[in-house]
Amino acid sequence: MTDTVPSNADQLASPSYRLAALDQDFILGDSMRGVRFLLEFAKAEEELRRWGVRSTVVVFGSARVGETGSPRHRRWYGEARAFGRLVSEQGGALIDNGGQRDNVIATGGGPGIMEAANRGARDAGAPSIGFNITLPHEQEPNPYSTPALTFRFHYFAMRKMHLAMRANALVVFPGGFGTLDELFEILTLRQTRKAPDIPIVMVDEDYWRAVVGFETLLGEGMIAEQDMSIFRFAEDAQQAWDIIRAVPPAHDGAR
Repeated sequence: MTDTVPSNADQLASPSYRLAALDQDFILGDSMRGVRFLLEFAKAEEELRRWGVRSTVVVFGSARVGETGSPRHRRWYGEARAFGRLVSEQGGALIDNGGQRDNVIATGGGPGIMEAANRGARDAGAPSIGFNITLPHEQEPNPYSTPALTFRFHYFAMRKMHLAMRANALVVFPGGFGTLDELFEILTLRQTRKAPDIPIVMVDEDYWRAVVGFETLLGEGMIAEQDMSIFRFAEDAQQAWDIIRAVPPAHDGAR
């Protein structure tokens, strides 16, 4: 008597039989959080290296300003756009000979000030980077960052790492909670010497002094006198770029 060979359909259909790399239930599970973190680092890193991006100039600022709105908002947008173009034309991002690109504009990839800086780089014919983030209310990338250099992150921490790790400078335009978060991340890294001595430039001194009580922090002993030298103020794109150019780059390359 010959035994009937059972079907192996149940084995083939079992989640355990899926290739691990193609099993979303597995990859998106709690135990693989570290792997997902690594993947977010590696994917952007690989493409940035392919494009020869050696250093960046990071631009932060509000997603809520634009070419329309209050005169101040329009001015901030215009200066961010002018800054993106100025840096891209003079900083080394236009190199297209297989060499290393320097001072490539990098933003959070969203609208507002981020859009303006990416737009300025595109005005110059240079590539620029958009490090976008997945949010509950989806934030789409602006249309001006270079498509191949437009990334989407789940983890704020990895996004911040990519924003910081190649930066020759940080330029912060007026913004809200997100901008403050990113600003103080870099200020803390500078204060604790966990980051190179890159210029941190805040655009529109009146705005920033109204929002952050720097003198109060100093007067109450919460920061040291030398901490006040970590950042500088600028009023326009040219002044911000002049401050950056006066400091030796943290990452080797042209200024």
